[in-house]
Formats: sequence, C-alpha cells, structure tokens
Amino acid sequence: MRIRDLPHPDPGVPDVRSGGRFLAWLCRQQRGGLLKALFWGLVHMGSLAAFPLPVGLAVQAAVDGRGSRLVLAGGVLALLGTAVAVSDIMLHRASVTNWIVTVARMQQLLSRKTAELGGAMTRRVAAGEIVAVSTGDLERIGWFVEALSRFTAALVASVGVCLALVGYQPTLGLIVALGTPVLALAVLPLLPPATRRADDQRDKAGRATELASDTVAGLRVLRGIGGEDLFLGRYRDASQEVRRAAVRSARMWSLISAVQVALPGLLLIAVVWYGVRLALDGSIAIGELVTVYGAVSFLLYPLRHFEEVTMSWSFSLPSAGRTARVLALSRPVEGRLTAAEPPTGDLHDPVSGLTARAGQLTAVVCGDPDAAGRLADRLGGHPLHTAPPPRPDLPPDLGADTGTDVEAGIEAEADAVAATNPAPTAGEPTPPRHGAGRRDTDQTVPDHHDPARLDTVNSPVERDSSPSVALGGTPLDDLPRDTARAAVLVQDKDPVLLSGTLGELLDVPASGRVTATAALDAAHCADVLAALARASADDRADPMRSRLTERGRSLSGGQRQRLALARSLVADPEVLVLDEPTSAVDAHTEARVADGLRDIRTGRTTVVLTSSPLLLDRADQVVFVQGGKVAGEAPHRELLVTHPEYRAVVTREPDPAPVASAPRAEPTIEETA
Repeated sequence: MRIRDLPHPDPGVPDVRSGGRFLAWLCRQQRGGLLKALFWGLVHMGSLAAFPLPVGLAVQAAVDGRGSRLVLAGGVLALLGTAVAVSDIMLHRASVTNWIVTVARMQQLLSRKTAELGGAMTRRVAAGEIVAVSTGDLERIGWFVEALSRFTAALVASVGVCLALVGYQPTLGLIVALGTPVLALAVLPLLPPATRRADDQRDKAGRATELASDTVAGLRVLRGIGGEDLFLGRYRDASQEVRRAAVRSARMWSLISAVQVALPGLLLIAVVWYGVRLALDGSIAIGELVTVYGAVSFLLYPLRHFEEVTMSWSFSLPSAGRTARVLALSRPVEGRLTAAEPPTGDLHDPVSGLTARAGQLTAVVCGDPDAAGRLADRLGGHPLHTAPPPRPDLPPDLGADTGTDVEAGIEAEADAVAATNPAPTAGEPTPPRHGAGRRDTDQTVPDHHDPARLDTVNSPVERDSSPSVALGGTPLDDLPRDTARAAVLVQDKDPVLLSGTLGELLDVPASGRVTATAALDAAHCADVLAALARASADDRADPMRSRLTERGRSLSGGQRQRLALARSLVADPEVLVLDEPTSAVDAHTEARVADGLRDIRTGRTTVVLTSSPLLLDRADQVVFVQGGKVAGEAPHRELLVTHPEYRAVVTREPDPAPVASAPRAEPTIEETA
C-alpha cells in the first residue's frame, strides 16, 4: 500500500492473543510491502557482497600487469556501484513506507477501539498509558516491521557469502562460516537483562512524570498547607531513580555495542593473519587474499542489521503486548435486538432503583462523587469495572484510581502533610474540600500512567454482571451500540473540548430540533461568544469561526463547561445525562443555565447529577441515592424537610448520622440562601 492511499479502508481485525501474535498479524497485513523491501534489500546486499570479487581481480590484474582485466574489473565495479546506489534508495523508500503504513494501521485500530469503548476506556486503562501506547509503543513496533526486511536480506546475503567463501577458499571460508554465527548469536544472552533494564527505566520515568503531574495539579492544596518542599523532595528522589535506571540501561547497551565491535574485529584479525601466512607460503594469490578480506569486511555490515533487529524485537515485543491488551478491550458491539429508532420511555436502573420519568427533568443527589460518576456511566450503558490494584509506591488514596479525578488522593496526602506542618496563617489560601456538589474544575488531576493497569484490563472479575439499564423497558445492552448511543448521551463532569472553530465544536450528530443558537442561549454563553468574537481572526468577528485552543485552555472553567453543555443540547438525545454540569459556574449564571436547560429540554428526558440547590429546585423530581441505592424521591423542598441525610448533603450541614459521603466544601452564598 502506498502512503498516498492512507488511511486504510479497513485496518482489519488484529490477533490480540499475545504480543508475538499481534506482530505476526501486522507482518501478514504488510507482506506486500515487506516483499518489496526484501527484493531491494537483496539487490543492495548482493551488490555489496559482490564488491570484493572485482576488487580482488583488479589487484591481481595490477600485480600481473594485465590491463584488459583491470578495465573489466573497473567496469564491473561501476555497475555494482550503480546497483548499490539505486537499491539503497529504493530500499529506504520501501522501508519507510512499511513503517508509516504499519503505524497508520495501528493508529486506526486504536482510534476505532477508542470510538467503540467511549468514556469507558479510561476507566479500564489509564489515559496516560493510552497516549504512551499510541506514540512510543507504535514507533517501536513500526521499527521492528521496518527492520525485518533488511534483516532477512542481510541473513540471505551472509549465508551466500559464507558458502561462496567455502567454495572459493575452503580453509578461510570454513573459518568465516563457523565464526559468523557465533558473532551473530554472541549478544543474545545480554538482551534479556538489557530489555529488563530498559523497561525499568520506562516505568520509573512514567512514575516520575505521574508524580510531577499530580503535584502540579494539586499545587493549590500543597501551597495552602506548606507541602511543596515535601513533594519537591519526592520528585527529586524519583528523578534520581530515573537517572540511575538510565545509566544502568545505557551500560548494558554499551556492552552489547562493544561486543558487536570487538568480536568481528577479532575474526577479521584472525582471517587476515591466517590469510597472510597462506599468501607467504604461496597457497593463495594476493588478489584472492584481498577478495577474502573484502568478503569478511562485508560480513560486518549484515551483523549490524542483526544487532538492529534483536534490539527492535526486544523493544517491540513488550510494546506489542501492551498494544494488544488495549485492543483486546471489548464491549458488545451489536445488541440482540435490531432497532431502527431509539426506544422511548422511562430510564430505569435496576441496580440503584433509579427511575427517570420520560419527558421530565430528574435531579440525582449522591453522597459520594465517585458513585455519581459510576451511576452516570451506568445510565449511559457503559459497563462498570472495578478499580485497579493500589499502587505500592503511592499512598492508598493515590494508588487506587477509579478512572475519575484523583484529587481526593492529593488531598488525602495533603492531610498527612498538614499533620506534620503548621496550619496556614491568615491570608494564605485554605485547601478546598470537594464532595458531591460544587468543586473547582481547575484543580482536576490527570489519570495515573501506571502500565500495570494494562495487566488487569482483561480480568473477568472487572466486568460488571449486573442487569442493564433499560430505556422504555428495553435493556440498553440489547440495543446496537449506535442506537444506544443515539438514545442516551452522557456528559461527564470534565467534558473535553476539541481544538477547532466553535462551529466545528457544535457540528455534532443531532436530531435537528435544537439549533446551535438556541443551545448557546440555553447554556447562557453570551459572554463566551463575546470573548471568542474579540479573539477571532475573522474580519466579521464571527464567534462561530473563532478557533478554540486545545481543550479550550484559553477559556475559564465555567466557560468550557457551558460550551460543552451547549454541544450536548445541540445533539438533543432522547435521554441526556449531565454529571455536575454547572460546578464551575457562579450562582447567577447557574440560575439562568438551570432555567434554560429546563426550557430547551421540555418533553425530553434529562437526568442531572448534582447537589446544587439552584438546579435541584428546578427539577421535576429529585432522587437521593445513598450507598448505591435510592433512599428518597420527592421534590427538592419536600426532601429538605423529610430527609435529614439529604439535607446534610445539599446544605453541607453536619450529618445527623454517619453517611457514606465524601468531605464537603464550605457552602457558597447562593447555596445557603
């Protein structure tokens, strides 16, 4: 396949049973390009291997004083030089094409898997690990596929040269034929420890990067309690571990390179010494000795390809294993039913007992923010999975990542720091505590990049076997994936804004009932549009043509949240599930957003997971979930009077009894009003 034909019409169905099988599958898919590279590799290696013969003839012709034979040797050298130049160019083109096409195939496979799993993917694999697989691991795999043809050509050329030497000069040829395999296999015992050291360096570098990311993300908390020095010391220690691991890895690879230089040099010395003795005895001519010397010198070139392919194999096999484990993640692609249109009716979760009435705005209050995120995933038809095992090198709260924000872990560690450091003085920022309700979205912490999480992605105990959420009596698991996604749309608490223009952001699959203008008005995005219009490069200052930076970093947290809400409103699904859609919005704006949401979603089913009184007061029905089960269901004002636990969560009052909820932030002015 040519580069200009990318992307692949169909990247295929990979064999993900193991890393080796995945590599073999990639090579089968690329066999046309590999055969083309092998052909040019054989021409290139064959031309180089034939060089010593005309050189020896030229030397012997000069010794014998035969001008015609010298001219003939010069012509052969010119032809071989042309063949080497042309074949080298074509081999490079074919090899690079194989690399690019293979990496493109894997990128398409990963993109398809990401689209298939959706938000459930980062619950099963750390987002940082997905990035690592889609960058560094793909490059290593592409390196092996690209080097395979060159190695095969070098192997064939080496065998041919050894056989030719045995026929040309049996004694010297036998020495070379026996010594070359020893040289090629000499580094194999060194490869396993070298690979282990390289993997150890990668793991330590990943943990250091993870610690730095978590420290930067929790910087406000750390400053509030004076814990910067402690975390800086931990990062310094982690950096030193990375340095020591890198030095250990470099030493091993240096040893391998030294062996690859020393042993061929010893073989060459032995051949030259023995050949000179034969020449002095008159057993061979000077030209024959030069030919043998040139052939042995040529064999040093294929040996470098042997080293390259062994290194690429040792690096690519673990990378292929990680990539295969990501691609092995699965969820039902097609249901047991065939539905032309999404079903309608009540949305019911048999696990928690939650029922969202059709056409109503239902607010759900959870005492635990993580439970709210898991409930949102269930309502969207995403299977649940247990948390990965705790990280041994991190505190318990930091080591167990459930796929949501790990800021609670930062704060848990900050509590330990606060226990050994003075409390902040007046004027210093107080570390916020985040519960199920309002939170500062600017302090979210990236997922951990723990490669060990990939080792558990296929564990059968991780898959949730509980009954599926049903829409209108039809389980979402029984619907085709596309139909289920068209029926229920989930917007999590940290939605992502892709880079591009605002018009492109709002250009999503939609019913057509809600226009972009109406959605922006309902989400109260007037100030966002004004800011984008001022920053627009378009002469007409059209905000729809203004560009958003990656993840909308040029906007505030509340502005990003409202744009994401507008995008969800434009889609206009039958059921819209919103997890904390206004957590970064001020009270006045939140009241307007609540009114706009209620108006624009009239006749549609909407579920909002929140503890904001402004949203709760505008809901048709409020459901209080405690311990994973529905503990109360009534309008907001009625629950405040009749349900003390609900009142404690919403108003941040002291709990009348132990409640399974996270620590709460101090009530804001609008929430206590």
